[in-house]
Amino acid sequence: MSDLRDSRPRTAVTDSPFLRACRREPVPHTPVWFMRQAGRSLPEYRRVRQGTGMLESCMRPDLVTEITLQPVRRHGVDAAIYFSDIVVPLKAIGVDLDIRPGVGPVVERPFRSRADLDRLRPLDPDDVKYVTEAIGMLTAELGATPLIGFAGAPFTLASYLVEGGPSRNHEHTKALMYGDPELWEALLDRLAVLTAGFLTVQIEAGASAVQLFDSWVGALSPADYRDRVLPASAKVFRAVAQYGVPRIHFGVGTGELLGLLGEAGADVVGVDWRVPLDEAARRVGPGKALQGNLDPAVLFAPREAVEAQAGRVLAAAGELPGHIFNLGHGVLPETDPEALTRLVAYVHENTAR
Repeated sequence: MSDLRDSRPRTAVTDSPFLRACRREPVPHTPVWFMRQAGRSLPEYRRVRQGTGMLESCMRPDLVTEITLQPVRRHGVDAAIYFSDIVVPLKAIGVDLDIRPGVGPVVERPFRSRADLDRLRPLDPDDVKYVTEAIGMLTAELGATPLIGFAGAPFTLASYLVEGGPSRNHEHTKALMYGDPELWEALLDRLAVLTAGFLTVQIEAGASAVQLFDSWVGALSPADYRDRVLPASAKVFRAVAQYGVPRIHFGVGTGELLGLLGEAGADVVGVDWRVPLDEAARRVGPGKALQGNLDPAVLFAPREAVEAQAGRVLAAAGELPGHIFNLGHGVLPETDPEALTRLVAYVHENTAR
């Protein structure tokens, strides 16, 4: 059923519902995890992070371990996702940036010229020793629960570097992409090498799957994605293919790009809430598992409404071989944690085979 070839021996982790679903194998129930499950919606997260900046938190193995484990303990999700941020590898190689509360990543000197390429180099595992240490601690604690590693995709990282921070229209990014295609290609290629290195560190430390977040790529047309972005994302996926771990690809507002996201090399394509999963399956084509796709805002509705909408997601997934239940984007900060716990139980109970 699966094209994945995990070189590691079969264990309780590799036979977990999450990894079985990634491989499109039969599962005892539809597995559930949530993007941003380890984060601001949890009071225990806010307590442990109090007084500690985001980037510092990502570099402390004790904090990373505790924060990553919190939603597994509280919600009973089927996978943990490594607590970090997509700009961590950029910071690790010396890019001058910070994560400002209420704003997000801010780059001190935005990338705009060929000379800026010299500020990017490949990641050495020694740059992120804290990642290796934290994953070792996590896998010892998680038991049969898989750990998902992650990284930002080249386009999204490039957008942060070129814009200098979050952007609504990505005007500087697109101006560079259209105006200097050679520089754009060189920038994305360097970011692909950096990203592949960051994922490799996580896999070699013990991550059982990896997700590539292309948060901003929905700003592009299919033609621009295929010609100007897909080659770099594909390079990342090829670089980690040898490990045989599932590779997940997710972007926001990517309904028109779903087939291309899979074509880039993903084994699992993440779907946001704008496209029903049965239609997403048609766009992606055979041979890929799907992940998603409840609207995160639904969790603010009464329990009966949440369960009705979750039921619609499960019905749209139908008999798809390989479905991982998730939100169509990250957990919103003001979400009631109890709503997430109830949702996990609902999905497990209503999909038990």
